[in-house]
Amino acid sequence: MIIGIVGKPSVGKSTFFKAATLADVDIANYPFTTIKPNHAVGFVKIKDAAKDFGKVANPRMGYVKNDWRFVPVDLMDVAGLVPDAHKGEGMGAQFLNDLNQADALIHVIDVSGSVNEKGESVDPGSYDPAKDIKFLEVELDYWYVDILKRGWDKFVRIIQQEKKDIAKAIFKQMSGLGVTEELAKSALKEINIDTKPLRDWSDEDQLKFAGLLRKKTKPMLIAANKCDHPIGVKNYERLRADFPDYVIVPCSAESELALKEADKHELIDYVPGDLDFKITEKGNSVLNDTQKAALTFVRDNILSKFVEGTGVQSVLNNVVFNILKRKAIHPGGVGKLEDSDGNTLPDCFLMKGDATAIDFAFQLHTDFGKNFIRAIDVRTKLPIGKDHVLKHLDIVEIMAGK
Repeated sequence: MIIGIVGKPSVGKSTFFKAATLADVDIANYPFTTIKPNHAVGFVKIKDAAKDFGKVANPRMGYVKNDWRFVPVDLMDVAGLVPDAHKGEGMGAQFLNDLNQADALIHVIDVSGSVNEKGESVDPGSYDPAKDIKFLEVELDYWYVDILKRGWDKFVRIIQQEKKDIAKAIFKQMSGLGVTEELAKSALKEINIDTKPLRDWSDEDQLKFAGLLRKKTKPMLIAANKCDHPIGVKNYERLRADFPDYVIVPCSAESELALKEADKHELIDYVPGDLDFKITEKGNSVLNDTQKAALTFVRDNILSKFVEGTGVQSVLNNVVFNILKRKAIHPGGVGKLEDSDGNTLPDCFLMKGDATAIDFAFQLHTDFGKNFIRAIDVRTKLPIGKDHVLKHLDIVEIMAGK
């Protein structure tokens, strides 16, 4: 699973990426600071399931802090997009193609309206961030159209001559974007062009179809960055009303980065997503007056005002669990939660929402799936069938033959 972070230049995209991952990336307030996509590990936050058994998990990947487990996800920061990116403006075609493998997108916008359409600084409130949401939709839809129309005349001719199924042909043309044959078929029906010959498709048909495929294969969440600005709060409320189909999360990436850096240096104790922190100043770590003032500002103007805290953790959790509909499933044993090295619940898998026990068995190992006998719900100690749909935070033991 790869989550792409997108948006125009200078909206705080790289700051958001660094706040989510603590990766070493360039951050600057000018266009095209990022050229090549950056990959790093972010984390979604779930309850530590081992706590239900009076234990603490020892993750093989990720970490546990207090009552929470942080499960890794792959984040990709793509260079800023500008109008007409799909035509190659600002190296846009290259940047869009970097998103091919993304399963979902986080669109970071400057909700304070202090960056214009080119990524240049302007007075706060003088630019309408709603334009950014619309602009990116247009760029992504035309990107899909361009891929759909590659060799269009030849594409149409082959389907006519060989009487190929349209959905199969579209799948072959756009599989690199995550389009499946079933998805193409349902999209054709949804906009009532499933019986319309390709030769009769209008430009409007192509754009509408491409846009629908884009929404289904690259679902998007809006991260309303710089919400700490007074104008940002007003804009956020307006955007929620104007774009009801989007999940829009207010956030302050700069604040989250400051908290994580302070926690990393043992100046404070902070759990990502929490609504407060505790000053610790362990060892030789001591806060200076400037740092104290900055942390006080974050506490008073961000953490105490927004139910999502800085919003960065909320964005990650929302995109994985609400947009992509994933659920966290742990392998474990009824009599023993530890692996051979003594680690408690070392593994956690982010499975699709409709994942069953047999799906989980195959996730663990192909042989487990092929030789599946039954599964056991570790909490209830009851057997479950192979078609049983698993629940978020389930702990499952797989029984397989040889």
